[in-house]
Amino acid sequence: MPVRKIPKNHLVVTGSYSSRKNAEIDAFESLLEKDYFLLLDFDPAVHSFEPQPVRVPVPGVPRGYVPDVLVRYHPDAVSGQEPKRTLVDVKHTDDLARNADKYAFKFDCAKRFAEEQGWEFKIVDQRQIRTPRLANLKFLRAYRNTSPAVADIERVLDCVDENPRSHHQVLDQLAQTEDDRLHWLPVIWSMLLSGHLVTDLDVPFGSEVLVARGGDDTWPR
Repeated sequence: MPVRKIPKNHLVVTGSYSSRKNAEIDAFESLLEKDYFLLLDFDPAVHSFEPQPVRVPVPGVPRGYVPDVLVRYHPDAVSGQEPKRTLVDVKHTDDLARNADKYAFKFDCAKRFAEEQGWEFKIVDQRQIRTPRLANLKFLRAYRNTSPAVADIERVLDCVDENPRSHHQVLDQLAQTEDDRLHWLPVIWSMLLSGHLVTDLDVPFGSEVLVARGGDDTWPR
């Protein structure tokens, strides 16, 4: 359970994020946090994440310091070992620069606290969050409620293999008419979300998106 309830704030956007990885609705305190939650939600290495997870003791600060999120990872496929959990604070670079002296001691306390738990502590800013991957996921997430029929999924998979193909090439093989294309396009986008298909999410989506058959977390190189 979160150790701190996020208050309503007229200066920043607050709200709730529904993650497929967490049992409860997650509160966010800024749009940057919300964007980070989206990245975590669709990161195959992430098992779950917990906003407002712990209260770090800070001398001279009665209520301590609450970082934004604790990230838990899936065990490594080879070693079976679970990577260290990461205690994260999400900040804009201008905020970090403007309040460097104010944050320095709190961040040092958080680093020591995390090390005592066997975790890591890090700061994540908009340069690491607002990336082509985020833009691509925001586009795909619009299709999260699309539920393709099993037969449609199998037909798409029959048109692709482990070698990347343009989604237009796949559509050309599936669709005879424009109405057909309007049917199959959401199926392809939905399959990228479900993992039936994979693409390089770090490459901005353009007029053509290369897709390949899913099966692992590695984009073909």
